[in-house]
Amino acid sequence: MRRFIQFIFSRKVILIWLALVTFGLTGLLAKFPAMTNSIYSNGVYQLVAPALSSLSRLFPFSLDDVFYILLVLALPVLFVLLIIRRIKFRTFILIFLNTLAAGYLLFYWLWGFNYFRPALNERLRIAHHQPDTSSFRTVLDTLINRVNAEYVSFDTFLPDQINLAVEQSYKQSAGFLGLNYPTGSRTPKQITFSDFFAQAGISGYYGPFFNEIHLNSHLLPVEYPMVLGHEKAHQFGITREAEANFYGWFVCASSDNQQLRYSGNLYLLQYFLWYARKLEDFTKIVARLRPEVTADMEKIQRHWQTLRNEKVNEISSRVNDAYLKTNKVEKGVDDYRGVVGFVMDVMTDPMVRQKTDIERIFRSNQK
Repeated sequence: MRRFIQFIFSRKVILIWLALVTFGLTGLLAKFPAMTNSIYSNGVYQLVAPALSSLSRLFPFSLDDVFYILLVLALPVLFVLLIIRRIKFRTFILIFLNTLAAGYLLFYWLWGFNYFRPALNERLRIAHHQPDTSSFRTVLDTLINRVNAEYVSFDTFLPDQINLAVEQSYKQSAGFLGLNYPTGSRTPKQITFSDFFAQAGISGYYGPFFNEIHLNSHLLPVEYPMVLGHEKAHQFGITREAEANFYGWFVCASSDNQQLRYSGNLYLLQYFLWYARKLEDFTKIVARLRPEVTADMEKIQRHWQTLRNEKVNEISSRVNDAYLKTNKVEKGVDDYRGVVGFVMDVMTDPMVRQKTDIERIFRSNQK
C-alpha cells in the first residue's frame, strides 16, 4: 500500500494529475465564460499564439501533421517492445496514459480553452432574433442578388494574393469581430495527406499544437478564399464551426477583392439554400441564379463527391461530431449550419447596420 501511494504521488504520473486538474478546469471555465474570455482568450492565448506561430512559420511543412504521425507510430512501437519484453506491461500502460495526458494538456492550454468563452452574439453584442419566413426570404433575396452581381471567374488565381487580401480584411474588421489583431501569424500550409482528408470530406483544418492553418490541396480556387478565412478564424481562437463560418464569410464579403466576396457569399448561399429547400417556390428561387453560379455550385458538389469515400467520410463525421459535443458544442457537426442564424442576426439588426465599420458589407456591389 505504501509503495502504491508513493507511486501515485511520484513524478511518473504528474502528467496524469495535471490532465485531471485540466479536466476540472474545463468544467469550471464552461460555467464562467466571461472569465475564460478575459483570462485565457484575451490573456494566455495572446501569448501562446504568437509564440507557436513564430516557430511553425519557419517550417514549410506541417509540424502538426508530423506530431500526429509520430503519435500514430508510437503505439505499434510500444506494442512491439512489449511483445519482445523490452518493457514491462506496467511501463507500457504508464507511457500510454502519460501520452494521452500530455496530448490532452497541450490541446486545452494551447487552444482548447477557447471553447468555453462567451458565444458570438454576446461577444459582438449582436441581439439574437427569431427569424420568420419573411425576413429569411429578404436576406436570401439579397444574397442571391449579391452572388449574381459579384460572379467572377477564377481563371486567374493567385493564392498568395488571396491570403494577403483575407489577412487585410481581418485587420480592417478586427474591431467589429472582437479580435486582438494580429494574434500571431497565419501562414497556410498544405495538408500532408490531402487525398485521405478529401475522402473524409475535409477541406481544411486548424492544428492547435503548433498554431497552424491547413488547406487541402484538392480545394477548388472558388472555395479557397472562404475556407482560408474559416481556418484563420480558428487561429484567432474562434473554436465553434458556425462562428468560424461567420468570420470567414464576413471578412470575405466585406473585402474589396471581388474573388473573396464571391467565394464567401457563394459558400453562405449554399447554407441558405439548404434551409430554403422546404419553401414551396424553391425551384423558382434557384432559377434566379446566374447559370455560372449554378455551375460553380454543381462543380463543387461533383468535385467532392468524386473524392469522397463513404466509409471514411462516415467515420470522420462521427468522430468530429463526438469531438464537438465533448467540447460543449451541442449540435455537433450540425453546428456548421448555425452560420445562417448569425448572418440573419447581423443583417436584420438595425443597430448593427448603423455601425460604420461594417456598413460596407451591405453595399450592393452591382456592376
